[in-house]
Amino acid sequence: MNKRLLIENARIMDPASSTDVTGAILVENGVVSEIVEGAAPGAPEKAERINARGLIAAPGLIDMRVFTGEPGHEYRETLASAGEAAATGGVTSILVMPDTVPVIDDGALVDFLMRRAQATSCVHILPTAAITKGLEGKELTEFGLLREAGAIGFSEGRHSLQSAAVMRAAMTYATNFDAPIIHKPLDTSLAADGVMNAGPLATFRGLKGIPGEAETIALDRDLQLALMTGARYHAAQISTGRSAEIMSFYKERSGTVTAGISINNLCLNENDIGSYRTFFKLSPPLRHEDERQAVIEGLKSGSIDVIHSDHDPQDSEGKRQPFADAASGAIGLETLLAAALRLYHSGDVDLMTLLRAMTSRPAEILGLDSGRLTKGALADICLFDPHYPWIVEETAIRSRSRNTTFENARMMGKVMTTVVGGRIVFREEADA
Repeated sequence: MNKRLLIENARIMDPASSTDVTGAILVENGVVSEIVEGAAPGAPEKAERINARGLIAAPGLIDMRVFTGEPGHEYRETLASAGEAAATGGVTSILVMPDTVPVIDDGALVDFLMRRAQATSCVHILPTAAITKGLEGKELTEFGLLREAGAIGFSEGRHSLQSAAVMRAAMTYATNFDAPIIHKPLDTSLAADGVMNAGPLATFRGLKGIPGEAETIALDRDLQLALMTGARYHAAQISTGRSAEIMSFYKERSGTVTAGISINNLCLNENDIGSYRTFFKLSPPLRHEDERQAVIEGLKSGSIDVIHSDHDPQDSEGKRQPFADAASGAIGLETLLAAALRLYHSGDVDLMTLLRAMTSRPAEILGLDSGRLTKGALADICLFDPHYPWIVEETAIRSRSRNTTFENARMMGKVMTTVVGGRIVFREEADA
């Protein structure tokens, strides 16, 4: 049984209830037992006390797009190391993609993942199962058995279903189990062998581009099918203003479609690639600055629901290649909140909107009893200083991989304490 925990003198921000007050939080038996405005009435016997000294107490972040290497590629990332990285960044729940070796397409593998996570990870691991066997885009997996084993949703991870018929069947099947389809919209025939955003910069760099239409055409198809079947559909990765417009159009016609965006596409643009820096080779690619501004507006308007890290560990061999040949992906669990705070400090997005996109909205989409700070809620809490200056240093990274897009970046805002189920799993040493 977890001991009692009292967090006092905190600025309590709960996007689920639009609460923003100064007060105290009492945690007992892993749940929030009391929230009081103003001074704490006194700590219960044997309670651990944290004097927040004005730090923001928010629900623990929920990251809806995380790749790990376990099973199969543990040298890139294990569930344990991903958990440590998440806790450092204030992330208390991670939705892990099925792209492992073997692919998570069988109930026994879901069970293995959950048992392994329970034994080794300090944060909540939420497994997704593959939509199709082997992620080959052909034969559907056994949704019922996978759901029964504990899969929280179905995804093709880095892959995209090219067959409209298979997608329709998957959506129809998923509605029987009230499970979300979490899909990366991409027309691979249009993306072809492109490696960065299509446009003048790609031409100048001598690299093949990926047009925005490769995303929007696939997105529109998926949303039409979601409307047809009534499925819970989440566009896992969008990156263009046109995609945000398409989402807005379908949201007016359906209450079961949502979209997520990588923090990289919100904070960076194609110019950050610089001299063929492979840490910035991502999928979807970093877009033009105009597109970045457009998706920020999409986040503010509600067309985009969720911000995620798109944490994708890659080893040095995969990144030490010519840009066109290098592996796509970047880690991001540890910098998710800090990078998002850039949008707050620049005046682009208010803090409550940012936190909502990383807490209550993911919880609503996934049907979780977390993502909120109210009496009776699971005690997953992120305590952070929005003005704490620090630099992202390779030696301090907790992930087993180092492929961050924010290497040596100056950040303003840092997580000081992370609580998962009433237990402190991370505490910033400088704050001790």
